[in-house]
Amino acid sequence: MMPELDGYGVLYMLNKNPDTAAVPFIFLTAKAERVDLRKGMEMGADDYLTKPFDDMELLNAIETRLKKKEQQKDFYSKSLDRLNTLIGKNEGLNELKKIIQERRSRVFKKNQVIYYDGDKGTGLYLVISGKIKTIRLAEDGRELMTGIVGSEEYLGVNALLSNEAYTDTATALEDSVVVQIPKDQLEQLLNLYPEVAREFIKLLANDIRDKEDQLMQLAYHSVRKRMAEAMIRLHRQGGASPEGFKITREDLAAMAGMATETVSRTLSDFKDEGLIEKKGSLITLLALEKLEKMKN
Repeated sequence: MMPELDGYGVLYMLNKNPDTAAVPFIFLTAKAERVDLRKGMEMGADDYLTKPFDDMELLNAIETRLKKKEQQKDFYSKSLDRLNTLIGKNEGLNELKKIIQERRSRVFKKNQVIYYDGDKGTGLYLVISGKIKTIRLAEDGRELMTGIVGSEEYLGVNALLSNEAYTDTATALEDSVVVQIPKDQLEQLLNLYPEVAREFIKLLANDIRDKEDQLMQLAYHSVRKRMAEAMIRLHRQGGASPEGFKITREDLAAMAGMATETVSRTLSDFKDEGLIEKKGSLITLLALEKLEKMKN
């Protein structure tokens, strides 16, 4: 509520400036409405303290942000190392690393929206840790999950290369750390280094192929086979953890393209048949080979 330029405007200007874009940002405000907090966090704020607050609360928030900034260096080092396998050792890779290192990472809490369908594509997102789901709404209001993006993977490649708005909504499936690479910086990089552009085109082609496979499954596969394929995909995206994976009934329904009641019934059948173990939202695959060979 400052004169001439409010706090949202200050955050916007700092984010645009490469010299200040990586500085942690904490709102101190009397605006305590949920919509105000959501707007601040979606713009990239690291924390949001409402008045009145005491000195220890502020100091603790600052200390927490500085600690997280140090911890995120480890995330960056792992993520950037893996970029070597994506592009190879060349000047384009070094420039991409530099851009990512200069950007401030953001923590998205579970169910927090990263961007909405129809929003203007402002850049590319690199997931440092966690999982992000992308969904589209059918005409009847049902959600269809178009993909799950995990650590070291990108969001928004399609919107970036086509120079159009996002065609789906991206939401955190779990607490996630994400870095946004601004569109103008990426465009300069792609123009200077064609080899980098080629690799992002490959990512887009793989994404299109995955979506084509998903459409074929939705069109021609039975409920049981669709459910088996969705769980196998989640199992592999989780690094084939023996503990299994967590997903809500609603998200599984959106992923497999079926009603939640059908999900519950099919999971119950799979459990009775000894194919899976289910405890709450945790699902463990007990017979992966049988699920892979599920008849249509």
